[in-house]
Amino acid sequence: MPHQTLTRAEVAKHNTEDSLWCIIDHRVYDLTDFIDAHPGGSIVLAQVAGQDATTVFYNLHRQEVLEKYKNSLCLGVLGGEAPEVIESNPGDLSPVPYAEPLWLRPQFQNPYYKDSHRKLQKAVRIFTGKYVTPEAQEKEKDGTYISQELINRMAEANILAMRLGPGEHLHNRKLLGGVVDGKEFDYFHDLVLAQEMVRSNARGFQDGNMSGMVISLTAVQHWLNNKELKERVTEEVLSGKKTMCLAITEAFAGSDVAGLRTTAEKTPDGKHYIVNGTKKWITNGMFADYFVTGCRTPKGFSVLLIPRGDGVEATPIKTSYSMAAATAFIQFENVKVPVENLLGKENKGFVVIMSNFNHERLIMVCAVVRMSMTVVEECMKWCNQRIVFGKKLIEQPVIRQKLARMISLCESNQAWLESIVYQMCNMTYEQQATHLGGPIGLLKSHTTRSAHKIANDATNIFGGRGLTQSGMGRTIEMFHRTNKFDAILGGTEEILADLGIRQAMKGFPKAML
Repeated sequence: MPHQTLTRAEVAKHNTEDSLWCIIDHRVYDLTDFIDAHPGGSIVLAQVAGQDATTVFYNLHRQEVLEKYKNSLCLGVLGGEAPEVIESNPGDLSPVPYAEPLWLRPQFQNPYYKDSHRKLQKAVRIFTGKYVTPEAQEKEKDGTYISQELINRMAEANILAMRLGPGEHLHNRKLLGGVVDGKEFDYFHDLVLAQEMVRSNARGFQDGNMSGMVISLTAVQHWLNNKELKERVTEEVLSGKKTMCLAITEAFAGSDVAGLRTTAEKTPDGKHYIVNGTKKWITNGMFADYFVTGCRTPKGFSVLLIPRGDGVEATPIKTSYSMAAATAFIQFENVKVPVENLLGKENKGFVVIMSNFNHERLIMVCAVVRMSMTVVEECMKWCNQRIVFGKKLIEQPVIRQKLARMISLCESNQAWLESIVYQMCNMTYEQQATHLGGPIGLLKSHTTRSAHKIANDATNIFGGRGLTQSGMGRTIEMFHRTNKFDAILGGTEEILADLGIRQAMKGFPKAML
């Protein structure tokens, strides 16, 4: 850590390769032994030897680079001067304008959030920063799957249970050390959890982090008729001992769920289904122990809980985000499934899937809106430190116009999201299924279209750095490359927009011009 008090005149004397000092944010760094190790080469360091390199440094590097080497390279501080750049601590809110949702900005009020929501937000931010982000960044790069250690840690903190949303499964559980009572956990707590956990900025790992459970165990809880089996599977998964995923999409049918070809035929004794077929692009399919699976039955469509076993085969699919998502092609060949594993009623599985989509799509919206805000924060920082044509990027009117568009989309989408969440807090599961499918569909469609525009503007702001998977623009590159996943998974933009209009027309009054 810095301990000397130095002057600018003293620093100026150390301007050769044999003794190379420089100033960054009022601190003095000795780079003599770092010259050969500098990734950008020695010439760049020689150009700032003995000088104040603050502007040059922040034109090329993120703050985390400085924090990484501070203890080993920093000699001290300049006398009478103090560092200006903010160093964040675990759990801190960002002071950057529009970097946080409105309710988290101290100067504003909000009717939706209580003290328990704020406590949960801080606890999840600390947990994510300490445990999720380091693993997420590692797995995103090497493509390996989530560790059992992290699964166990989330299970112990009851984060896995919270990710399913409100319900009796949270009663009598100690949530993240007791920051919120399980009986008081509502859909705003659900929103807070979802938005904080995507801050690891690793889109493939984000889906690899038990997202299959989030969109499948909810269906088991609401629709599995066998109570004993439901309780056992729920406990296995929420304790981290087992994993599960949703297996609906096929090569033959995506948003067109009615076009599924996987079949489930009853055995002559009526005690089992024999399942045959394939599923494609199944998130977490590579490591899941259970598959909540859509099948064709003689008179319709049914949903079965299928354990991994004989006749179940998973093959990895490489997509444009990380293999950490464990995306798979699943084949079911003569798989024997007890009839007790049926969700809902036979031939009536469409309502199971459609009802389950609401929460899945809501959580996706939470994530997209929050990641869009992170992109805005990255752009605001970059525009304030990047020097182009002799002045900061933020001083260019065209750049301010781009930022204004991005911020407007984020703010409006967050407000729309919160209004939908408020409705969910005041509706039963059945009422949500009846009234919110269309509005949530429209919200998701608009949010992902917004993300496309935000990603496009952000990439142009960052230039070549926005196309590079490391360094200053890595978050922008990741968002630009992966935002289309949210536009397709859980229902494409076009299908969901159409759903919103079709649902509105169902109850259309006899109104004329």
